[in-house]
Amino acid sequence: MLATYLKKAMEMANYEIIEDDHSYWGEIPNIQGVWANHETLEGCRNELQEALSDWIALRLSLGLEIPILDGIDLNIINKPLISA
Repeated sequence: MLATYLKKAMEMANYEIIEDDHSYWGEIPNIQGVWANHETLEGCRNELQEALSDWIALRLSLGLEIPILDGIDLNIINKPLISA
């Protein structure tokens, strides 16, 4: 489920070239605070995926909501399997 979420999120990513230094900027819409900047497009993709992974791990550890993408709901990871 996590790998599918990462793949879907990365498919939604937007990239642009920064005119000043000709580096690449990447972000994922609807996932606030996840962005990357690198001198190559491939490097930007890699850094963006790493930022996304770290962002998901942090949100899960803090019990914060994660946006549902394409029906994939990572929020169920923090829910107890058996209710008391």
